[in-house]
Formats: sequence, structure tokens, C-alpha cells
Amino acid sequence: MRITLRNQPVVSILLFIAVVLMASCTPDKKKVESETTVDSLALVEAPKPAHLMFGLPVDSFVIENNKVKRNEFLASILLRYDIPYKQIDLLAHKSKDTFDVRKIKVGNPYYVFLDHDTLHTARYFVYEIDKINYVVYNLNDSITITKGQKPVRKVQRTATGIITSSLWNAMTENNASPVLALELSDIYAWTVDFFGIEKGDYFKVMYTEDYVDSTSVGIRSIEAALFHHRGDDYYAFNFMEDSTTYNYFDEKGNSLRKAFLKAPLKFSRISSRFSHSRYHPVLKIRRPHHGIDYAAPKGTHVYSIGDGRVIAKGYQAKGGGNYLKIKHNSVYTTVYMHLNGFTKGISKGDKVKQGDLIGYVGSTGLSTGPHLDFRVFKNGKPIDPLKVKAPPVEPVKKEDMKRFKQFYKPLKQSVDNLSLPVAQ
Repeated sequence: MRITLRNQPVVSILLFIAVVLMASCTPDKKKVESETTVDSLALVEAPKPAHLMFGLPVDSFVIENNKVKRNEFLASILLRYDIPYKQIDLLAHKSKDTFDVRKIKVGNPYYVFLDHDTLHTARYFVYEIDKINYVVYNLNDSITITKGQKPVRKVQRTATGIITSSLWNAMTENNASPVLALELSDIYAWTVDFFGIEKGDYFKVMYTEDYVDSTSVGIRSIEAALFHHRGDDYYAFNFMEDSTTYNYFDEKGNSLRKAFLKAPLKFSRISSRFSHSRYHPVLKIRRPHHGIDYAAPKGTHVYSIGDGRVIAKGYQAKGGGNYLKIKHNSVYTTVYMHLNGFTKGISKGDKVKQGDLIGYVGSTGLSTGPHLDFRVFKNGKPIDPLKVKAPPVEPVKKEDMKRFKQFYKPLKQSVDNLSLPVAQ
């Protein structure tokens, strides 16, 4: 239909104009719907992620935290939360393949997750096996036991220090973990005499330390180290020989592992050295002392310095007390005396490996106090244990030397660039 304004009354004209204006002011329906939808979405907040602890939502429970006390067991703990014996027995039985509840240790933390209601029904029991690993017991109708691990953060760290009294003290003086001293003593056990370290010796280390939250849970690995001892530099680089095996080598590709450990025990002091004429503190006479006395607390672990076979085990009331003799090869034999006791099950004829626990420091036989009398025989003749120079084990393979050089050179430069602490 065609619309015309000619010869129409004024009222009709005004009505037409009003209709046109109303039509032009009406918003597009689709546009309104779209704008409304966008505005509505903008106003909706994204849900906040639940705060989890051991994989469980914290806000959903009341959580009680405690530590295992002496003579406490899984049953005694859960009985306090009205968990029936039958259910506890089932938990212990089902847990065998995941975690042996008999290994719950005094002092370890545990958590009980309770309902928010007035009954506070226990829903989950969580036991921390160590600082990283834990086990979750689901106490609901469908009983399940699962192991888990806390997120571990790896932190690359460095440490340097100058020896003033001992390696252990040097670590604490320079705000490094004392555990690093134990790690270094293991790496350099075959090359550095830790009973003979001198004032002015120093170390530089690059290592990785694991953290859970803000707490250190141990040293994962030492990547590179330098130990300056009696004027010589000893480098150590943790090189991957194959897809699974790491070993420490110096900058020439020689293994830091030797045929013998430098000493049969850790972190002690030498109370008496090798001598052809020593005044015996018990017999009050001078006679040869063909060994090294390491003073150490009773019960300190004693290790075999190398692979070998036990050829004698016994007791000398007027001599070495409890003693053990190990033949390593056709040349070397070692003897360990004044032991408080032997490691369980060790007998004459047994094979031992380097670093195997063989006994404990004591004061048996003719002794004035707890110490280890350690002796080394070469071709049947006593020699000074501190002067034994054993050959190294296999170096880096020839086919791996190019890869080894590419690996160690940047690490060596980084270690060399570490600054030593300023002397106080």
C-alpha cells in the first residue's frame, strides 16, 4: 500500500510523523538481547579454585593436626574419633600393599579431616611418612588407601667456604646446609683426607636442594664441586655415563672413586697416629702402634674401606677386643679393632663391599676410651693407612670424552667464578 500526504488533514499528518518517530526510536531486538547477554556474563565471577591439602578441599572439613606419640598406633589414634575396631582392622589389612601401618613412627605428623556438623564425623586420616610422602585413608563407606607426594620445588644453589676448624663448622658459618658436608665427604671420600683437612682449605659447590613449601627436605644432587686441600685442587663433576648411571669425575675424566675409602668412619678425629714407638696408655710402656686411632662416640658406624672377604672375626681380651680382618686382594688387608659390636650376621668368610657397615666403635680390649684402631697391611707388612695410594676405578670411556668435555667445561668455569667468603 502506498502512503501519500497530499490533501490530508493536519491531524493525520501529525499522526504519521509520530508513528515514524516511534519506529525510529525502537531498539533492535537482537541487539538488545546481545547486549543484555554480554552485560550478564561480565557480572558473573569465575569460581575460585578450592584450596587443597593432600588432595582434599580444606574448606570442606575441620582439620585436626597432631604428632604420633609414644606407644600410639593407628588403632589408638582412630578409636579417639569413634572409628570402630572392625573398620580399623579392615584399614590395616587393605593398607598392606600401600603402607605397612606397623611402620608408623613416633613424632611423625598426622591429620584427621572431620565434617563441619556437630557430630564431627572423621572422613579421612592422613599420615606423613616423611617430609615428602604421605598416605591418605578414606574412612567413608568405600574404604580406600592411597599414597601421595607433596609438590617438591627444586632450587639451584651454590655454597663456598674456607675451613677454619672443620668442614661441618664451615658449612654453618656460611649459612649452608650441614648435610652438604656429608654429601661432600661421600664424593671426596677417596681423594680428600677429611681427618687431615687444614685451616685455609676451601670448597666451592653447585648443587640442587629440594623444598616443600619453604622447608628444605634435602639435597637432591651436587652438580659440580671444587675442594682445595693442602695446596691441590680437586674437582668433581656429576656426569651421566648412560641413561641411568651418574658418577663423579675430575676435569681429566678420572673417577673420584678409588679402590679404598680414605677412612672407615665419618667425622671424627685422630687420637693416635702410626708409629714404631708409642707410649701405650694402658700398659705404660713404649711399643709399636702400626695403625691409626680414630676417636669417636661409642656406636659410631664403621665401614669396610673396600671390597673384600672377612678372614677373621674374634675377641682379644688383652689386645684389640672385638676385631674384624678383611682381605681385599693379594696385596692389601685391613683390620678394625676395639669394636663395640659387629653388624648383624657378619661372619668369617663373608664377602663385603666398599662402604658396607661392618661394626660399631667401642672400647673393648686394652682401651682407655671409645675409638677405632684401624690398620692396613700391604703384602703382610703394616703400613701407615694415611699414606695408602690406591689406583682409581675406570675413567670416562673414550667414546664419551667429547661429550664429557662439553659437559664439564661450563660447569668448571661457573665453579671457578664463585667467590669465597671474605675472611673475618
